[in-house]
Amino acid sequence: MSSDTATVYVVDDEAQIRAAIGSLCEETGHQVKLFASTDEFLAENLAGGPSCLVLDVRFPGTSPTGLELQRRLAETGVSIPIVFISGYSDVRVSVEAMKRGAVEFLPKPFREQEILDAIRHGIERDRRRLQREDSVREARQRVDTLTAREREIMLLMAEGLVAKQIAARLGVSEVTAKVHRARMMRKLELRTPIEVVRLIDSMGRQAETTRSV
Repeated sequence: MSSDTATVYVVDDEAQIRAAIGSLCEETGHQVKLFASTDEFLAENLAGGPSCLVLDVRFPGTSPTGLELQRRLAETGVSIPIVFISGYSDVRVSVEAMKRGAVEFLPKPFREQEILDAIRHGIERDRRRLQREDSVREARQRVDTLTAREREIMLLMAEGLVAKQIAARLGVSEVTAKVHRARMMRKLELRTPIEVVRLIDSMGRQAETTRSV
């Protein structure tokens, strides 16, 4: 399967609902996987590439509820946009789901276009996340090529220091500082100090996101 192909996971104990959503998604060119319970979904190895989870709120028996699954995925660092669907009107549950980052909360019965729009939104969100992760991964690989001195200069540049100030801070000549700075910029494929700031900021945000999830 192409990394560009989106996968839609549908988790609902009603076979008719699963089949209907699955057919809609297949018609729009998505890979579809259907599950009758949250336990079944938890046993699945998620595909690579962008994805979206269409998730019912309530399940019979001992299977985790939709909210419990949402919480469990977050705790284990699984980032997948969730579109909740429910046959029950529960404002408290819908508010909690949205606060935890759900894409949408749709009461049953919903219109075909409503669910398709919500899924499209979720997939677009996941594509952006994957693109950000790819960019950060590439940036980290370039940073790993820097020498210890070049890393120091990168961080000092991010503080807003110019070559003369960097040289004073490191106890080297301004010429030496400029040479190291030029090498560092070339390795990172950057041209301006603001790009250095953005690079470090993006790497920091990615790390914080990983820890918070």
